[in-house]
Amino acid sequence: MGGPLELDGVTRRYGSLTALDGLTFSVPAGEVVGFLGPNGAGKTTAMRAVLGLTDLDAGSIRWNGATVDAAARRRFGYMPEERGLYPGMLVGEQVEYLGRLHGMSRVDASRAAAGWLERLDVAGRAGSKVEALSHGNQQRVQLAAALVHDPELLILDEPLAGLDPAGIDAIGAVLVAQARAGRGVVFSSHQLDLVEDLCSSVTIIDRGRVVAAGSVDELAGSGPRRLVARVEGDRDARWVQEIPDVEVSEIDRGAARLVLGEAVDTNWLLSRAMAAGRVTEWSFKRRRLSEVFREAVG
Repeated sequence: MGGPLELDGVTRRYGSLTALDGLTFSVPAGEVVGFLGPNGAGKTTAMRAVLGLTDLDAGSIRWNGATVDAAARRRFGYMPEERGLYPGMLVGEQVEYLGRLHGMSRVDASRAAAGWLERLDVAGRAGSKVEALSHGNQQRVQLAAALVHDPELLILDEPLAGLDPAGIDAIGAVLVAQARAGRGVVFSSHQLDLVEDLCSSVTIIDRGRVVAAGSVDELAGSGPRRLVARVEGDRDARWVQEIPDVEVSEIDRGAARLVLGEAVDTNWLLSRAMAAGRVTEWSFKRRRLSEVFREAVG
């Protein structure tokens, strides 16, 4: 379907502010990549740079081995975080119109628009104005607009924001299906549990630089050991407080999520828990993506 998207040493400054600082990462074809970072990290600036909407001070952006130009960008699908639709225009006409802007014939654009509105469960609103739709349905329509011309690369800025569970499932299924069809998909989100479920890999940036990157499995399996332990009747996990090299990162109704230092003997720790009461949960866990994120951005 297409080659990888590659950002190499991308730098963008606005006066004294450096929005992107030598940013380097790639989005392989056939993968869903989560592009993460705190507010102001540079995610939207990077996406806009790929689309030629902001200039670079240094670095290069390549797709399929060649510098990204206007012809390549016509093969990209983009969903901005801010609403990019005409509020007073009818939904079906608008998606068709955007398809024609990408060079599709009227017949092909109309057919594709109808197909995507059906796939995203908003076909019944094709004759409505965008401004009459709920936020979730506007998100679905905006994704249809990004997909109508059958792009080879999808760049989506917060596509899951404000969606109910049904909307998240619908859009998530589309993103995974697009990757399985050989397209590259990169999207930003603050909903890290959803990113963990949908993405094969993530890139985390802060202050315009990559601070962590890799497959979800690699990142989840790295770092200190994680253990969830519960002692019956001890909802505050008093049994584990103030043990050297054992950090209590979270307590949920007596279940303590622990971060263990290298020297901690888990057999000894279990005996301590058993001495405090009946142990009803004792299981080693992977790092959550939210933990990877917090550690990466400090």
